[in-house]
Amino acid sequence: MTAPLVVFDLDGTLLDTAPDLLGALNVVLAEEGLPALAREAVRYNFGHGARALIVEGLRISGRTVAVERLEAMTARFLAVYAERPGAHTTPYPGLHAALDRLAAAGHRFAVCTNKRAALAVPLLAALGLADRFDAVLGGDSLPVRKPHPDHLVGTIAAAGGDPARSVMIGDSDADVAAARGAGVPVIAVSFGYTEDVAALGPDAVIDHYDHLDAAITAVMGAVTGR
Repeated sequence: MTAPLVVFDLDGTLLDTAPDLLGALNVVLAEEGLPALAREAVRYNFGHGARALIVEGLRISGRTVAVERLEAMTARFLAVYAERPGAHTTPYPGLHAALDRLAAAGHRFAVCTNKRAALAVPLLAALGLADRFDAVLGGDSLPVRKPHPDHLVGTIAAAGGDPARSVMIGDSDADVAAARGAGVPVIAVSFGYTEDVAALGPDAVIDHYDHLDAAITAVMGAVTGR
């Protein structure tokens, strides 16, 4: 039987992008005359997009801005972030070894992220990971994005896969909801940007990529055993 296609979320799942996202946030806050924030202050906001991260940064700083200014700040954030893709971003521990093991077992890989494709693809390339994936679909690659299941279904199709032989790896409510809607089993990582990922109801939770192989075997076995 063909090994399942493994579809990964990006931020908070494959990569710890928080240092670079925080850096871009602090640039735009500084331009508003506001002090820099520590990672801990916004640790659970990195996975919700640039605009939401800026809104939270402004809230913590006690500042509100007009919609037009918020849009300008978001554009500035994205420009700053795009200047040095992956400057301080790192793969999570054990990722490379897990990909090697899974590839040797016949698995193929794809990325389904709400990050814009023009940011996601260069980021993966900068970290030497782009060639690992048969498809990378961003939040602007299709008319819909996670949590809509068609974003995941479209990613699977782009990689030449089948939802019945695929598994989603993610760290957020959007990942779990997209997988549920697509009828795809989902494994959540506890080291991402959601405080209590188990509460989202994934099929399994892993604390390290050393445990990914066994989790995939378990959840796919549960699917075929239904």
